Amino acid sequence: MAIHTDSVRLNLIRRAFRLEWFTAGWMLIEAAVAIGAGLAARSLSLIAFGVDSLIELVSAGVLLWRLNVELRQGAEFPESVERRASRISAALLFVLAAYVVVNAAYGLWRHEGQEFSTPGLILAVVTIPVMWWLARAKMRVADQIGSRALRADAVESITCGYLSGVVVLGLIAQLFMPGWWWVDSAASLAIVILLIKEACEAWEGEESE
Repeated sequence: MAIHTDSVRLNLIRRAFRLEWFTAGWMLIEAAVAIGAGLAARSLSLIAFGVDSLIELVSAGVLLWRLNVELRQGAEFPESVERRASRISAALLFVLAAYVVVNAAYGLWRHEGQEFSTPGLILAVVTIPVMWWLARAKMRVADQIGSRALRADAVESITCGYLSGVVVLGLIAQLFMPGWWWVDSAASLAIVILLIKEACEAWEGEESE
């Protein structure tokens, strides 16, 4: 973990705070569009994508609480708050991993891909670069302030970007290769190992030096 003066760390915390507010706002929009488009197209994958956004919205709320405590208490920021936020973030990663597995298994069991949706495709395409930028920015700040909770939240942004790519792949396959109904379910399972690994590290706390 990098060593910073109080003023530099305060600026980093404020930057993380802005990133989390942006995340919360984006996830509200993403959940509304994905669930609305999913209901209109009767697409379970798009509805599930919206549910993923709601999980990430909860994660953003946890980080906003954790960062707000440090902004208010400064040098007196208790390590117990970071540990608690990290544990909650880890639990959300486990929930997200379970959601991916159940959704993928359900899609494979039904032998159905997702139905095509133009709003869903536009949302997924736009989400990929946004989540890539958010994840990189959060990872950078998380490393600088030594926050496993923020790192876990960054992994959720990575997952959102990855699942957006899976949604795009599934929608394109449904449009041009309807026989490839399994592609989105199979591809989404690849992210589960990363989710479980990061969840375990966030739950255990600081790695041994």
